[in-house]
Amino acid sequence: MPTLRKATLADIPALEELIARSARGLSRQEYRPEQIEGALQGAFGVDSQLLADETYFVVEDLGQIVACGGWSFRSTLFGGDARAGRDSSILDPRLERAKIRAFFVDPAHARRGLGSQLLDHCEDQARAHGYGGVELMATLPGAKLYAARGYVAAPLVHFDVGSGESIEFIPMHKALLTP
Repeated sequence: MPTLRKATLADIPALEELIARSARGLSRQEYRPEQIEGALQGAFGVDSQLLADETYFVVEDLGQIVACGGWSFRSTLFGGDARAGRDSSILDPRLERAKIRAFFVDPAHARRGLGSQLLDHCEDQARAHGYGGVELMATLPGAKLYAARGYVAAPLVHFDVGSGESIEFIPMHKALLTP
């Protein structure tokens, strides 16, 4: 039975491997290999600020990390430690939306509800911290999950991943209703 727990700094090597495996395995239908590899240099990756803030979580199955994702009360919308231009300023829950961040699932464990389990947990955490809404930057394959969970899409954006490549993302948001 998969279990959810807070991610720790000791998890970083396993998270880096999971993120790469997930991006390469689950994004092939929507992105070219050059886009995926470019995104793995900054757009996709571990954000140690989330671990320090204790807002990043993993799902383990038989001792292996098979999914990860989190939420944030900081301004940065996406990207790992290697991404330039990050903003660690703290959001005002009365005026701004919390961020849903860095969801990745092992391809061997995809479509088993792990992303939904993490998303429920992160939305609950954001709501408990006073946020009335959440927003995220969805990958093309991830947008399907978020749309099914009530997220509203904005127009597609292109993010430069270097070497003349860009990757498409979909900004999405959702109001958090009080249960």
